[in-house]
Amino acid sequence: MTGRGVESVLPLLGDALVPDPEFIIADVGGTIVTTDGLRPVDPIQWEIDARWVGVEAVLEAIGTLEGLERQAVPQERRVSFHAERLEVIDEVRHRVRNLPVDVLHSADRYLDVLPRGTNKGSTLMRLVEQLRIPADRVLVAGDTLNDLSLFETGYRGVVVGQSEPALVTATADFPHVHQAMLPGAGGILEALRLMDERERFVEPAPGPVTSGDAQLVVVYHRLPFDERLVDGELTRRRPTSPNGIIPTLLGCFEGGRPGSWVAWSTQHAPGATAITHELVDEERYPNLLAAKLPLEEDDVRRFYKEFSKEAFWPVIFSFVEKARFRSSDWEHYLTINQRFAEAAAAEADEGALVWIHDYNLWMVPGFLRRLRPDLRIGFFHHTSFPPADIFNVIPWAGQIVGSLAQCDLVGFHIPRYAANFLDVLRSHIPTEVVEAEPCAPRFRVHGVALAIPKMPTVIAVGDRTVRLGAHPVGVNVRAVRDILEDPVRRETVEAVRERFRGTRLVLSVERLDYVKGPLQKLEAFERFLEVHPDQRGSVSLVFVTTPPAPGMEVYEEVREAVDRAVGRINGRFATLEWTPIHYLFRALPFDEVVGFAAAADVAWVTPLRDGLNLVAKEYVAAQAATGGAGVLVVSEFAGAAVELHGALLTNPYDVEGMVATLHQALTLPEEERRQRMRRLTEVVEGHDVDAWSREFLEALGDTPHGG
Repeated sequence: MTGRGVESVLPLLGDALVPDPEFIIADVGGTIVTTDGLRPVDPIQWEIDARWVGVEAVLEAIGTLEGLERQAVPQERRVSFHAERLEVIDEVRHRVRNLPVDVLHSADRYLDVLPRGTNKGSTLMRLVEQLRIPADRVLVAGDTLNDLSLFETGYRGVVVGQSEPALVTATADFPHVHQAMLPGAGGILEALRLMDERERFVEPAPGPVTSGDAQLVVVYHRLPFDERLVDGELTRRRPTSPNGIIPTLLGCFEGGRPGSWVAWSTQHAPGATAITHELVDEERYPNLLAAKLPLEEDDVRRFYKEFSKEAFWPVIFSFVEKARFRSSDWEHYLTINQRFAEAAAAEADEGALVWIHDYNLWMVPGFLRRLRPDLRIGFFHHTSFPPADIFNVIPWAGQIVGSLAQCDLVGFHIPRYAANFLDVLRSHIPTEVVEAEPCAPRFRVHGVALAIPKMPTVIAVGDRTVRLGAHPVGVNVRAVRDILEDPVRRETVEAVRERFRGTRLVLSVERLDYVKGPLQKLEAFERFLEVHPDQRGSVSLVFVTTPPAPGMEVYEEVREAVDRAVGRINGRFATLEWTPIHYLFRALPFDEVVGFAAAADVAWVTPLRDGLNLVAKEYVAAQAATGGAGVLVVSEFAGAAVELHGALLTNPYDVEGMVATLHQALTLPEEERRQRMRRLTEVVEGHDVDAWSREFLEALGDTPHGG
C-alpha cells in the first residue's frame, strides 16, 4: 500500500529481494489492483471510480493559487500538490468545499485531493472484508500523516521510527499501535518481535544458510565431465573439445584453488534430492568438487530442452514470433533456478565469488542474494541480449532483470548487449549510469550493425551498484597450435587441400539452428553460382552442420529444409568432376574442425544473430598457426564482427550483398589477405580464452592470484 501511483510501484515487482504481493493499493487508496495483470479489484474499484468527480473538476475549482504546485508524478483518481504554506491547504479546502472530495495533507507540504471517503484505511478495510481475512491477521505500518487512516481502522499497527511527528502525535494514545524505534522495515520487525508468539501471523523466518569452503563457485547447467552408464556402471569422460566453456572454466581452478562446480545430474537414485559431491580431477584440480544437483530427465527436458529453447532462445535472438510462453513452465523454471541457488549458497565460503552462466539460470542471482547477501555474484551471458522492445515480450521480463540486478557484475560479449540490458532495466526499474567508457579501440564503433561508441560500465539500480562488462570469449590458441603442429594432423590438413586441389574451399561450420541462418546461406551460395558461372567448378562449400541435442524437436523443420536446399543446389550445378556443396550433418571432433579451418580459403560465418561466434576465432587461430592467408567473412549481426578487425562483414538478410562479399573474399589479392589476417591474429591471440576468464573474475573482485 502506498501513496504513490501504480506505475511508480512497478519497479519493486522486479526486485528479487521483495516478495511478490497479490494486491497493490496505490494513489493514497484511490487505486486497487491485483499484481496479476494489474486488474482492478472489483467492486471496490468501481465504487471509488463512481465517487470521483475527475481531475478537471478539481483543478477548475482550485484555480490558480500561489504556493501550490501540482506534483509531477503518476496519479489516478486523485490530484496531488506540493503546498509551500499551511495557509494554502486551508484555501484549497475552502475552494473544493462544494465537491464530493476529501483533502489530505502530510509533512506540512504534500496535499492530496481524493474521492470523498477514500483513503488508504477505507480501501484496505474493503479489501479485508471482501477477502474475509480476520482482523487479527492484519498489521498496518506507516510513517506520514496520510497513513493515519490505516491506524484508524482498528487493525494492529506500527508507526515506524523516524516518522512524521504529526503521525506520532496522532497515534500516541492508540492502544493497538506500536511506536517503533527502528525506521522502515526494521520497525515492522521490531513490532513483530514484541507480539505474543501465539498471535504471530507470519511464518517463522528460515534458518541461516550454512556456508561451504569454496572460494569460487561456478554455476553452470552442465557438469565438467560427461556421465554415462556402461553395462550398469556409471562412467565419466572428459569434454572432447578444448575450446568451449567447460575447459575454460576448469582452468580457473588450476593451482589448487578451493572451488565447487554446481550442475545438474540425471544419474542418481530414483527420487533423490540431496546434493552429492565428487572430485572433478584429483591431479589437475585437487580442490575442485562437482556439486551434483539431482534432476529427473523430465525436469531437464521441460526446463532446458523445451521451455528455455522455446520461450527464451527465440527472444534472445529477436525471433519473437517463434516464442512460446506458458506460466506453468515458468513456475517450473523458477523451481529449478531456486534449487541451483540453494546449492550454490551451501557450497560458497564467506564472501566467495559465484560465477553464474547463461539464460537458463537467469533467476539464480535473485534467489542467491536472498540466501547469501555476503557473496560476490557474477553472471555471464553466452548469448546476445536484445533491446528493450524485444526482451520485454517475455511476460516475466521484469522479474528476470530484477534478478540480474542483484549481481555485482553482469558480463556480455560486446558493448551493445550491455547497453541493451541497461535499456531493459530502465523500462522496469529506476536506473542511472554512474560510469561509462569509450568502446574504441577494442571494439568497432561504426560501420557494424551492433557497434556503439560508448558503453555503460557502472550503473545504480535503486540502492545497488552493478558493474557491466564487455568480455568476448576467446579461444584456446595454444590448443589449436598444438593440433596443427602434430605431424599426423598436418597430414590431414594436406589431405584436405589435396582433395580440393584446383578449387577454393569455403568453410561453414555451424550448429543446426534457425538463428544461424543456414537456409539464407544456402540461398546466397546458390545465387552466387547463378551470378558467377565462371566460379562453377572452382569453388566448393564444405557445409558442416552439428546436430542439436537429442530431444530438441524445434529444429527438425530446419533440418528438413536444409536437406532439401542442399539436394536442390547440388542437383542443379554438380558435374561428374565437381560437387558444389559437401554436406556433413554430424558433430566433427575438434581437431578435424581445426584441420578444415587451416585448409580453407574462406571461412563463411553468416548467422542471422549470434552472441559471439567462436568458429570465426578458431579459423583465425588455425590460419595463424599454419601461416595461412585465408579470408574471414562474418555476419555483422554476430558479436564477433564488433571485435574482429580485419574481417569482411556481410548482411545475411541481403542475398545480393552476401554474394558480393563472398566474391570479394575469393578475389582479394594476397597482400590484402595477409594484412587482414595479421590484424585478426592480433585480436585472437591477444584476447584468448584464458584472458577472458581472468578479466571477468578480476572485474568481479578477484585478485590476480585467485585469492
